[in-house]
Amino acid sequence: MDVSSIQSPSDIKNLDHHELMELSQNIRTFLIENLSKTGGHLGPNLGVVELTIALHHLFDSPKDKFLWDVGHQSYVHKILTGRANQFNTLRQYKGLCGFPKRCESEHDVWETGHSSTSLSAAMGMAAARDIKGSNEYIIPIIGDGALTGGMALEALNHIGHEKKDMIVILNDNEMSIAPNVGALHSVLGRLRTAGKYQKMKDDLEFLLKKVPAVGGRLAQTAERVKDSLKYFLVSGIFFEELGFTYLGPVDGHNYADLFENLRYAKKVKGPVIVHTLTKKGKGYKPAETDTRGTWHGVGTYKIESGEQLKPADTPPAWSKVISSAVQVIAKEDKRVAAITPAMPVGSKLEEFRDEFPERFFDVGIAEQHAVTMGAGLAAQGMKPFVAIYSTFLQRAYDQVVHDVCRQNLNVFFGIDRAGLVGADGETHQGVFDIAFLRHLPNLTLMMPKDENEAQHLVYTAIKHDDGPIAIRYPRGNGLGVEVDDEMKQIPIGSWEVLRDGNDVAILTFGTTIPMAMKAAELLEEDGISVKVVNARFIKPLDETMLTELFKLNMPILTLEEAVLQGGFGSAVLEFAYDNGYQHAQISRMGIPDRFIEHGSVKELMEEIGLTETGVVEQVQQLLPIR
Repeated sequence: MDVSSIQSPSDIKNLDHHELMELSQNIRTFLIENLSKTGGHLGPNLGVVELTIALHHLFDSPKDKFLWDVGHQSYVHKILTGRANQFNTLRQYKGLCGFPKRCESEHDVWETGHSSTSLSAAMGMAAARDIKGSNEYIIPIIGDGALTGGMALEALNHIGHEKKDMIVILNDNEMSIAPNVGALHSVLGRLRTAGKYQKMKDDLEFLLKKVPAVGGRLAQTAERVKDSLKYFLVSGIFFEELGFTYLGPVDGHNYADLFENLRYAKKVKGPVIVHTLTKKGKGYKPAETDTRGTWHGVGTYKIESGEQLKPADTPPAWSKVISSAVQVIAKEDKRVAAITPAMPVGSKLEEFRDEFPERFFDVGIAEQHAVTMGAGLAAQGMKPFVAIYSTFLQRAYDQVVHDVCRQNLNVFFGIDRAGLVGADGETHQGVFDIAFLRHLPNLTLMMPKDENEAQHLVYTAIKHDDGPIAIRYPRGNGLGVEVDDEMKQIPIGSWEVLRDGNDVAILTFGTTIPMAMKAAELLEEDGISVKVVNARFIKPLDETMLTELFKLNMPILTLEEAVLQGGFGSAVLEFAYDNGYQHAQISRMGIPDRFIEHGSVKELMEEIGLTETGVVEQVQQLLPIR
């Protein structure tokens, strides 16, 4: 079957086994070819081809609700719901989203991007179904990595208690982005090798019914044998104790096995776990043999060799710049430890892990635990570096407030992917961290202009002994500047003037400094003298420099790649008001009050007006007419 000809799931309902196998191969070929040009989440989607086809073959979307946890594995679902012809626009500006998107299709009933949310949403949908008296199936599909998230375990606990009809697909490929860790991962490992529990249980029940009744004692013994069988067959049968019927393990690439168990699941009352074993990257050798997470999400690549196409001689990634500085300091300072919530590859901590295994902790997809564990380390005199993406730090806000800042503990946060991230879109844009951190007592927040300043700020953070401190850094690569041989401390709250001027001041930091510098050059051509300030400390502000600017009555433009509400510009406005400069001329540029969708960072910046031209126009509006 031609993949591009599929308009809806009804097109595959009547395919026989041979045709389904052919469709599986065609979809894999389609994904490998298309993603080689656009990039995307290749490994997760190659692993769920048969599973997704089987679900759409046996159930009726959109009446039946599929909830794809994280959403990395939703491409096959998009193909089967008529979107194959849009894959040339995948993750591109105004194109097909890389995650489920409700406005994109009626078949996308739940939007994801962060992990471990599907079970809670499914519980809500199941409750709504029962209140309304309808009869649709609710089918969350969650990976073994996402199952380690605390929210998923909270939902399992509640679903098992409520006994709602629900079919939970546990897609077990032994990987999240990187290889999974933790005790629950070990439980699933035992389940993988334990054999077909449900079939053996049913077979025993059938045999017991054939035994002639010879009194109550034998009947009671038979029931005890049947009920205890799970402990004989499956070590620590976690899900059944939570109130689920457990089916599996199921070969997630075998249609006969999938159909048998999914049909059985449709008949069972109450919540069911269908434990499917899949191979991440199946059908493409470079992705199949990947043990580091390299093929989880990829850019463009050569199909034949698997070579990923990246520009030659690029500066190191910002994540590498920061992690390397931490690693250098850790050689001398035995208090330094590193924590990551399942992102050792993304946060470039593999070398730290290899050199200091006893001081490295991958806690799995558990951001709240990562932050509070860091607080516990700090409470005992350690210097924990918690490397966490901006978009995922949102999930641990209460822990930052309650466990870190309130106790004024020396936790060092590395806020990775701060600012616009591009193709992953609105679920991953790291634009809220300034607004949700700036108001917290005791916290210091900073962002470097280049790699050299970054290493000095890392050194400053680890030497800082007066509470929590965080450094923001963007996705992508540094600027390629030379770095000093020795690191030094930078005074907390100090800014630096990068370009002097008399007519107007631009206060900015990090990724928007080059934009400000270029705009200043353009304005100079029109006779406007612009002071550009590297406001590397977002909190605390450099109050001495601000006071000087206000006393000179110099108009100020704040520029940030972050949301305006509650952001850096808001801090400058607050300072002006609180210190009697209410009539100061202050203008702000940043992310407007809406979610920013996917596209290249350049396209997104142009869309919202964060450009050199936009800065020039804003400065001109600040100044009196000449």
